[in-house]
Amino acid sequence: MNLWQYEKEAMMEGYTAVCGCDEAGAGPLAGPVYAAAVILPMGVDIPGLNDSKKLSEKKREALFPVIQEKAAAWSAAWVDNEEIDETDILSARIKAMQLAIDGLAQAPDFALIDGNRDHGQTAAITIPHRCVVKGDSLSASIAAASVLAKVSRDHYMAEVAKQYPEYRFDRHKGYGTKLHYELLRAYGPSPIHRRTFLKNL
Repeated sequence: MNLWQYEKEAMMEGYTAVCGCDEAGAGPLAGPVYAAAVILPMGVDIPGLNDSKKLSEKKREALFPVIQEKAAAWSAAWVDNEEIDETDILSARIKAMQLAIDGLAQAPDFALIDGNRDHGQTAAITIPHRCVVKGDSLSASIAAASVLAKVSRDHYMAEVAKQYPEYRFDRHKGYGTKLHYELLRAYGPSPIHRRTFLKNL
């Protein structure tokens, strides 16, 4: 599988700075949704690069600094739980991705967006782009972005776990695990829980 096919196609259309973009944390009951955007030098070799969901936490953590070092530019951004509740998760995901794109030190002229959605009710991807379904396993730059987004969010949740130790955010990262639901029933929602996600408590 050629992980550079989509980047090459964009360059053949005349684009010169192609970024990949992905988000992490759409599903959890707590915490922000994170996104990352990455511009990789064409054809750069990053051994083991793959969709972050297919990698162990140890592999993701090992790849994190390698991607940051080898990228021509990278950026991470987030939208917090309060804004997710005020808008909706799709809008929050799209906004986080656009914020990550805007944060790149080298301005991209084209974006490869993971998934099949490029706008929500209150946010949209504003630069020329292409949506790639399963992009995190088909495009090197989207795969790199998926790792940066996931690890950045995991680091945030590990930090916030120190503030709210009773919720064990370091264990489940805010996802709706059995343990998380048990702790929610015991302690009620924390300030970083997404109220709109807690319908079935």
